[in-house]
Amino acid sequence: MNNSTLNILLNEYRKKRLLAEKIADENKQELYKEFPELDEIDKKLSSLALGTMKEIAKNNNLLLLKKLNSNITELKNQKKKILEKIGEKANLIIPQYECKKCNDTGYILNNNSSEMCTCLKQKIYNIEYNKSNIKNLEKQNFNNFNLNFYSSEINEEKYGSNISPKENMKLIENICKNFIKNFDDENCKSLLFTGKTGLGKTFLSGCIANELLKKGKTVLYQTSSVMFDTIINYRFGKKNVSQTIYDSLLDVDLLIIDDLGTEGKNDMKLVELFNLLNTRLLNSKKTIISTNLSLQTLFDTYDERIVSRIVGNYDICYFFGEDIRFKNIN
Repeated sequence: MNNSTLNILLNEYRKKRLLAEKIADENKQELYKEFPELDEIDKKLSSLALGTMKEIAKNNNLLLLKKLNSNITELKNQKKKILEKIGEKANLIIPQYECKKCNDTGYILNNNSSEMCTCLKQKIYNIEYNKSNIKNLEKQNFNNFNLNFYSSEINEEKYGSNISPKENMKLIENICKNFIKNFDDENCKSLLFTGKTGLGKTFLSGCIANELLKKGKTVLYQTSSVMFDTIINYRFGKKNVSQTIYDSLLDVDLLIIDDLGTEGKNDMKLVELFNLLNTRLLNSKKTIISTNLSLQTLFDTYDERIVSRIVGNYDICYFFGEDIRFKNIN
């Protein structure tokens, strides 16, 4: 990970956080004017909180400390009643952070240690790894997924299936939506999208990524050629490839490997692909693999251990039909 990227992002987080807190404070001052009793209670709470801290520091007057805590509880109850009376306007005094998990700090506390929030991880993935591949995600959603691009013709000789391309895509769409719904279930399988180009494999991968990002999951998109170059460069200690990049391939919530089969083949890449897929399976991490290769070609091209991992642990979605990229549906 590039430190300058992290520093830039953390500075942006700081600005967002301060702005949210500034707006909340301004709203609070306006609310104080309208409800002066709220202002009075907050001042008393601040004073009592300071008194409690002093007594804790002295550690020699438990009776007084108990009384202070009792008074604080009473004031908080009074404040709660006032806020309930104010209604929805009371929510304006709470800072509206963009990320509710880290409150726009970029970090969360986990088992008494600080770790990077998923929102910050995703921003780093987008800048350093996903690059231009992630930019069209806003358009890649199920609302824009149009089944009318696919033929209703049933032609077993032509398509190798006894259902139409349109009916097949309905089934695949349902598989994708169930994948999103059950993403955190360890029994939920990863996905293999196989079929010729121009049938929506990459688009549906984007639809899934979009929905999971909304759920706070991290998504890393890589074409197979770029991914293998990254891994090999890391293995050979290239300076521009850090441990963080390699670890991200193993740890990201959803890894999308696009165009598997377009990379140059060698024994080292086969070993790395097996290690990557196997490690993610062992750690219950989900993967989407998209390829133009048929299952038979995958068996002919890759090590049997690799394909057996895919066949046994992935839901296989076979895309067929006519190239939809040149169709114009009104």
